[in-house]
Amino acid sequence: MIYSVIPWEDIGVTFVPALNWWLKEISVIYLTAAILIGLINRMPEATFVSAFIAGCRDMIGVALVIAVAKGINVIMNNANITDTILSWAEHLVVGLDSGVFAVVSYLAHIILAFFIPSSSGLATVSMPLMGPMSDFAGVSRDIVVTAYQLGSGWINLFAPTAATVVAGLAMANIPYGRFLKWVMPYIGAVLLSSCVMLYFAA
Repeated sequence: MIYSVIPWEDIGVTFVPALNWWLKEISVIYLTAAILIGLINRMPEATFVSAFIAGCRDMIGVALVIAVAKGINVIMNNANITDTILSWAEHLVVGLDSGVFAVVSYLAHIILAFFIPSSSGLATVSMPLMGPMSDFAGVSRDIVVTAYQLGSGWINLFAPTAATVVAGLAMANIPYGRFLKWVMPYIGAVLLSSCVMLYFAA
C-alpha cells in the first residue's frame, strides 16, 4: 500500500514503476487483507462476517466526520465563505513573521483537532484555508502540513476526545486523571519542542 501511493516520478525516482493508487485501490487492499486474515485464522463464515461488520461499525463515526467536513467545505466554497475568510485573514498574516505564523498554525490545528479527532476530517476542514493563508504569509505549504500533523498528533496523545486514548486507558484500568498527571511533563516538552522546531523551520 505504501509503495503504491507514493508518486515516484514527482520525487525524481524513475527506475521503479509508479502505480498512482489512491482511496479506491486502498479500500480493495483492506477488504482483501480482511478476507485473508479470516482465512488464515480459519474463522467460520458467520464469525468472520460478524467481526467484519463490527470493524465497519467502528469506522462509521470516522466516515461521517469526513463526510460532514467535506460538506462544510463544499458549502463554504460555493457560498464564497472561504474567499471571505481568506480575504479577512490575508490582512492578518501578510507581513507576519513566518516563524510566528507556523507556530500559530500549529496551535490552531491543536484546537481544531480537539473537536475533530479524525486526522482526515481535520485535513478536509483546515487545509483549504491554511494552504492559501500560508501563501499570503510567505510560508512554504510543507510547513503548514507539518503543523497540521504535529497538532493532530500532539492533541491525540492525551485528549479525552481521542478514542484510542480512552479505549487504551479503559483496557489498562487507569483513571484519566492519573494518566494526565503522569504524562503532562512529556506532553509539555513535546509542545515546546514542536513550537521551536516549527519556528526555525519556517
